[in-house]
Amino acid sequence: MLDAGVFEGQRFERIDGDLIDKIGQKPPHMFAIQRFQELFIRLFGSSRVRLRGPMEAGAADLEKSMPEPDLAVLKEAKDEYQQRHPIGSEMTLVVEVADTTVRPDLTGKRDLYANAAVQEYWVLDLKNRRLVVHSGLDELNSRFASIQSYFEDETLDLAGQTVKVATLLA
Repeated sequence: MLDAGVFEGQRFERIDGDLIDKIGQKPPHMFAIQRFQELFIRLFGSSRVRLRGPMEAGAADLEKSMPEPDLAVLKEAKDEYQQRHPIGSEMTLVVEVADTTVRPDLTGKRDLYANAAVQEYWVLDLKNRRLVVHSGLDELNSRFASIQSYFEDETLDLAGQTVKVATLLA
């Protein structure tokens, strides 16, 4: 139905066989996305940063899911992305900004991204003012070995740069 244009002009992502309506974003959500985009372009270059672009799920989820993370950082820019969406193993980092979707982002999407072999997955939890970092991908078991929360007064290292969580929040 998506390919036939039935939902033309509407934003959906396919997760576990369901079409999830990508409802309008509140200003803090969009502000955070903008902050991440600016940071990632500065650190990784614009050709490696994807904003709200679809990605292919892992083999086990391919038929029923096509997530569209808020942001992603590609390992490298490839011309072949004109013909196909990137797969998880081609991504260094995927970010979801969550205001109303914290629980599914921290559970179902976490598992979806681990199954897709995304190296690192971040959830910016706007309500609780924290950044949850999933890292240390265990590809054999399709899970992240480390999950750490950073609150707004804390910092973390990204590509050799110190990032204060507060700078990503509205």
